[in-house]
Amino acid sequence: MASLELNTEVWDETYSWPEHGDEWSEPFGNTDALWWFVLYPRLHRFVPAGTILEIAPGHGRWTQYLRHLCRSLVIVDLSKNCIDSCKQRFRDASNISYVVNDGRSLEQVPDGSVDFLFSFDSLVHCERDVIADYVKEMARTLKPDGVGFVHHSNINAYSRRLKLYDRLPRRLKLRDIYRRLASINALAWRARSMSAPVFRELCNEAGLECISQELISWREGRAMIDAISVFTPRGSKWCDRGELLANSGFAKSSGHIKALAKLYT
Repeated sequence: MASLELNTEVWDETYSWPEHGDEWSEPFGNTDALWWFVLYPRLHRFVPAGTILEIAPGHGRWTQYLRHLCRSLVIVDLSKNCIDSCKQRFRDASNISYVVNDGRSLEQVPDGSVDFLFSFDSLVHCERDVIADYVKEMARTLKPDGVGFVHHSNINAYSRRLKLYDRLPRRLKLRDIYRRLASINALAWRARSMSAPVFRELCNEAGLECISQELISWREGRAMIDAISVFTPRGSKWCDRGELLANSGFAKSSGHIKALAKLYT
């Protein structure tokens, strides 16, 4: 289970951040390629924005781009290590505010103050109870026409396979072939209680509406263990969709993007 305590320990103390988060962009070539070829095309409709809120920025992997797309950027992380690193990295940026939180609330962010909310490659490690608290806070902090873009776990959709995998003897779990047979990346450390339907349900309860959800594969295999949910307050100008896309080829596309990265980033 990806508990709040374990997340705090890992990102604040245990993990060494060898490339300040850029190490996770390697399948796509580099962070520049992942931003411009993958993320920006998915969120370009909503930026530039007046105030952007980024949750769990790590060492600023996406902050470096977001800070140029707004008048004010607020970054919130449970790790003091991460916030301190961002303060040093972006010390010359005058439009960034830094917040160390408890890993589930946004109490230092005023009501109705956020135009665009962003989190990618971080909240996949948060279980349903944490995401539920965050979604309530997102509903509170978003402006009436604000939009959220959140990457979270969808691995609960494979709960039966996970249970079968858990029953395998340890000697078999270590073999790559069994991970493939289970059709999941068993080492992804995804929150097992989260899925796209769960996130949509939490949004509905908080007065938010998911205007799109993309199920995506990650690293190896075609299992869509992650999701990108885009949402907005109910009744906003963006409430014209509600589409779900199952993109099992997301991970496979990384090889093509990695090749392009050599030419264009």
